[in-house]
Amino acid sequence: MAKLSTLLFLLAAAFSHASYAETILVFGDSLSAGYGIAVAQSWPSLLAERLKQEKSPYAVVNASISGETTAGGRSRLPAALKQHRPAVVILALGANDGLRGLPLVEARTNLTLMVREAKTAGARVLLVGMRLPPNYGPEYTSAFNALFAAVAKQESIALLPFLLEPIAADDAAFQPDRLHPTAAAQPKILDHVWQSLKPLLKPH
Repeated sequence: MAKLSTLLFLLAAAFSHASYAETILVFGDSLSAGYGIAVAQSWPSLLAERLKQEKSPYAVVNASISGETTAGGRSRLPAALKQHRPAVVILALGANDGLRGLPLVEARTNLTLMVREAKTAGARVLLVGMRLPPNYGPEYTSAFNALFAAVAKQESIALLPFLLEPIAADDAAFQPDRLHPTAAAQPKILDHVWQSLKPLLKPH
């Protein structure tokens, strides 16, 4: 009887482990938070739906906040890592630092520290880069555009160089502010993210 109870316990534990969804933490700004559209239309929500349809063991937590900077993200990340214990972190911050002309040395430091915190917590990291329009001046724009690749190389992590690459040249893909993508553009963004994310999703 004791052996039977032990066997049932082990089977229950194995089933619980098998059915447990590992977390993908999306940690970004308004471009990931679904600004100006329904949250269900945002690319992180579409990612969650795709994973569900594929019967993937991964679930998505979107902790993105509109207006977030790398400094704000750095202050929030430890609690998010502790709460969600993600297997993968999609770090998509930095756009607001650039748009506000904030010091890029600080942005690089913040991104680096967030990457290291996520890795220390056992997560695989995908760093998502951005680009600035040329009106910010060639020196600042060039330094900003190179920032993400530098961090990814230094920390040996996966990089998606430019989140909006598949829609950047299409005015119709953006809301009237010309900054935030429309709902119709979100599937294209998801497909773009998916190419870099999929290799980080280890089979179970």
